[in-house]
Amino acid sequence: MPDAPSACVNVNTASQEMLDSVGALAGHGYEIVRYREERGGFTALRQLDEVPGLSGKIDEATRAQLTL
Repeated sequence: MPDAPSACVNVNTASQEMLDSVGALAGHGYEIVRYREERGGFTALRQLDEVPGLSGKIDEATRAQLTL
């Protein structure tokens, strides 16, 4: 049974609180939710760099905790 996918936070469906629970995203959940509502969701995790306040803050370890 794969454990990793269930442990990942889906940036297209997660609540603000769930997003804030990921270390590097803490405090940015609202902006992530707003971004995806305005633009129809994320198609790549790289797009998190376009969210105000997150540019350059998302490293590989954080990306490993996320999914689309």
